[in-house]
Amino acid sequence: MHHHKKGIWALSPIIVLLLTYLVSSIIANDFYKVPIVVAFLIACIYGVAITSGEKLEERVKIFSKGAGHPNMMLMIWIFILAGAFATSAKNMGAIDATVNLALHLLPDNLLLAGIFIASCFISLSVGTSVGTIVALTPIAAGIAAKTGAELPMIVAIVVGGAYFGDNLSFISDTTILATRTQGCEMKDKFKVNSQIVVPAAVIALILYFIMGAQINSPQHIPEVNFFKVIPYLVVLVTAVMGMNVMLVLTSGIVLAGIVGFANGNYDLYSWFDAMGSGILGMGELIIITMLAGGLMELIRYNGGIDYAIRMLTRKVNSKRGAELSIAALVSLTDLCTANNTVAIITVGPLANDIAERYGVDKRKSASILDTFSCFAQGLIPYGAQMLMAAGLAGINPINIIPYLYYPMLMGGCALLSILFRYPKKYS
Repeated sequence: MHHHKKGIWALSPIIVLLLTYLVSSIIANDFYKVPIVVAFLIACIYGVAITSGEKLEERVKIFSKGAGHPNMMLMIWIFILAGAFATSAKNMGAIDATVNLALHLLPDNLLLAGIFIASCFISLSVGTSVGTIVALTPIAAGIAAKTGAELPMIVAIVVGGAYFGDNLSFISDTTILATRTQGCEMKDKFKVNSQIVVPAAVIALILYFIMGAQINSPQHIPEVNFFKVIPYLVVLVTAVMGMNVMLVLTSGIVLAGIVGFANGNYDLYSWFDAMGSGILGMGELIIITMLAGGLMELIRYNGGIDYAIRMLTRKVNSKRGAELSIAALVSLTDLCTANNTVAIITVGPLANDIAERYGVDKRKSASILDTFSCFAQGLIPYGAQMLMAAGLAGINPINIIPYLYYPMLMGGCALLSILFRYPKKYS
């Protein structure tokens, strides 16, 4: 199976996707009018159409291979379990109880900063942005409803914090792959990486302190039913202990049922009903995930990623240029694959060659790989994390983007660290 060198043509499905969505939304003057699924469908049909040299059946097979890739399927299993957990916990009253607990514990003006710190802490412990978002988004949405804060903004705080840990955590797959491909120690990468992103987190935190000043929680917070908080606490604790996300969610579903039976909130059928409607509520995300996986596979097959790599490494002639090209490569690959782990696997070996050729410190190249993949992943509306957050909060992922202060600041700090050769010791 030879890869056709089609250059910019191979990347054109991404352009079709963005144009279909943006242009039709702008014409309609309404971003809610155009379902993202349809934009993806059009781009996928176009992508299959331009893949030449194969019978239609073969082209559809290539597409399907990408759609059914184990990474994509894993995300879909998590979506199914997360939907079942979120709705069964919500209908049983777990989310209300947990929100009331949070409102009891935190003063009004610290709510936004508190959510950000919780999200950073959980993602650092869990090492996965998806796990953090599954755990915190329903609580954040509940807090937004009770305090009248903007829902997309509060969801964006959770998403931002989730990337803080995804980027820094020792058990995060992005960290493990970035250090493996660059051949450096995790603790060294952590030192460099934290010097780059901690300033961004501090700025975001200060912003949330200032913005939180206008938030008022309701005067009469109902008594907290601690029994109902159990499913949520167990999910948070087991996630922080590093238990597999699927096990975490499954135990959450079972506990929500048990507590629901004990409290008389549920009989068997209403529990099943909650799970069923939660799973169906994830339908759009599941379909987008599969279409995106197929589309990315076609782009790869047509040589789109190879072409991007050649274009971006042509004019490098200094350490700064080498670091910038690594940053651009991993960001672009992330835009094409919508998966920061895959972006690092794809670009890692190449980044290692670039780093060796231009004498870039491996600890710095590992930090750049991880930080820019999380930055790009943090801002694309079709990444698993954003789709998950939007699905759980019941909003359009596009609405979350303007509020993603931490990912934007993280990208800014990382870019400055390349331009101004910081941290000095590793540049």
